[in-house]
Amino acid sequence: MSQTMTVKIKLRPTKHQRQLLVFSSRVYIEEVNKLVHEMVEWRTNFKKSSKDILAPLNSAVKNQVIRDAKSIFQKVKKEEFEWIPCLKNPIIVWNNQNYSILEDRISMPFIVDGKSKKLSISAIIPTREREMIESATKLGTLRITKKNSKWIAQISLTINTSPSESTKVMGVDLGIKNPAVCVTDEGEVRFCGNGRRNKYFRRYHNYRRKKLGKAKKLKGIRKSQNKEQRYMKDQDHKTSRQVVNFAVSKKVGIIHLEELSGIRQRTRTSRKNNHSLSNWSFYRLAMYIEYKANLAGIQVEVVKPQYTSQICPNCTKKNHASDRLYQCSCGYRGHRDLVGAKNIRYAPVSDGKSLAA
Repeated sequence: MSQTMTVKIKLRPTKHQRQLLVFSSRVYIEEVNKLVHEMVEWRTNFKKSSKDILAPLNSAVKNQVIRDAKSIFQKVKKEEFEWIPCLKNPIIVWNNQNYSILEDRISMPFIVDGKSKKLSISAIIPTREREMIESATKLGTLRITKKNSKWIAQISLTINTSPSESTKVMGVDLGIKNPAVCVTDEGEVRFCGNGRRNKYFRRYHNYRRKKLGKAKKLKGIRKSQNKEQRYMKDQDHKTSRQVVNFAVSKKVGIIHLEELSGIRQRTRTSRKNNHSLSNWSFYRLAMYIEYKANLAGIQVEVVKPQYTSQICPNCTKKNHASDRLYQCSCGYRGHRDLVGAKNIRYAPVSDGKSLAA
């Protein structure tokens, strides 16, 4: 079992190194955009080599420019040339053979005074990220980009894990009021995350942005959006960690997640839920659960979600829950999300292609 993921490392470049990064990253996206427009104009994915690119970049970086341009062109072609993307945020990419990670630095080649020269940029590598890099079986590309006036190195890596021998299954129901409800096949239950706090935080920032919009304070709106996204991303990380830790503690070998296609249509809406539902990233939470579970050797399977919140776990009759309470004529009573998790636990596995939600 292998898991591909990306680690992010903060860089501390000197003034001269910052100038090189700014210049090289701008040249990089300019060349990518130029190649994409040429391929779109000719409607073909023509062959080019590093010799055909005259920009002041290393040959390995030029080859990466060509690969990125071809990848973008394939997406444009798939959309039948209805839109042509244009890279705006400066980035620069090296393949895994052209950079090295030292104790507190990352070394990669640049063009300096017309010649290729390797430079070492100071980096802050936390213990967890270093352990992941050292345990990786394969390092991928190094992508350096600028975010909020800070330079970030994104390193793709592949980690091999030993699959769990356990056949114990756990169902996980994703929602808004209860971000994740877990039930094992032995009836052990765990509610993960705090949906009420998340909804309050999002409603607060939505209300605040409306006030800032009336005052035409665009900078404040952007700050509010960034703060909300950072908070929700952090909550998804914490919730997924709770789910996986619970699975590990109960010696679970398989986690069942419902297929996300159409989850917003299946979720009941209300005036208070509309904003949260339209902006909630169920897909991100599911992906966090999946990659954390894979690192722990736990297999994740996607199951069909039809009627999982309506079927009685006791007698299999279909009933609609009243608010959060589920009742059946057979006498069964329980939490609606708990019923969904129990049914997801034994639901049939789908083809595994879950759409973003």
